[in-house]
Amino acid sequence: MIDLPWITLLSAALIITLAYTVYGLTGFGAAIIAIPLLAHLFPLRFAVPMMLVFDLFAGLLLGLKNRKHLDQQELLRLLPFLVLGMAAGVTLLVQVSERWLLLLLGAFVLSYAGWSLLSKLAPTPVSPGWAIPAGVIGGAFTALYGTGGPIYMIYLARRLPDKTVLRATIGVLIFGTALIRLALFTGSGFYTQRDLLPLAFVLLPCALIGYLAGSHLHARMPTQRALQAVWLLLIAGGASLLWRGLVMS
Repeated sequence: MIDLPWITLLSAALIITLAYTVYGLTGFGAAIIAIPLLAHLFPLRFAVPMMLVFDLFAGLLLGLKNRKHLDQQELLRLLPFLVLGMAAGVTLLVQVSERWLLLLLGAFVLSYAGWSLLSKLAPTPVSPGWAIPAGVIGGAFTALYGTGGPIYMIYLARRLPDKTVLRATIGVLIFGTALIRLALFTGSGFYTQRDLLPLAFVLLPCALIGYLAGSHLHARMPTQRALQAVWLLLIAGGASLLWRGLVMS
């Protein structure tokens, strides 16, 4: 039995459905939508491991289904730096206070959403050397909040011009990082928290429904138009996290 108010359960279900609709539409972005909103309902050390359960299932649907299109070379280039960043991120998640984690997440979400909303330029190619900062920073934010996907996307969109290859590669990458995070979070004791796993499995159908809805919309509507509404939502969510972190004692 999950000991949570019904309004919390309903809010969480709506957040997860929205987040995975975006994931089905774009191939990434579930965590950066969900975590800023879930952080108003649960502690980050609860919300982040719970989201990982959904990432694993979504990765099986998207990442492995399209794996024949992935660019293995780019994945291998990112991997060592990504693992380094994830190790640092888990250390921070365990040791740093909730207030500073909220402030960092709020600043990151607000900055990324504002940049995405205002950016009009097509991605320009970059050198393979950018895999180092993309891997380290993306890995750290993946472990801290599960939000490394946008950072990987910024790099990979400038390396992989084929949208099918890009979507498959980011899907496999997110699934692979989810497996690494599962080992790190299990070793850190996050899954011993009361209600975490039961709540994750109760909400799992919401993630699957959202993913299927997003996949249906993927071929039927302009992705950029849908994302503009998402960025506006994220600006509001990021600003609210900054405020909450600033007033937290």
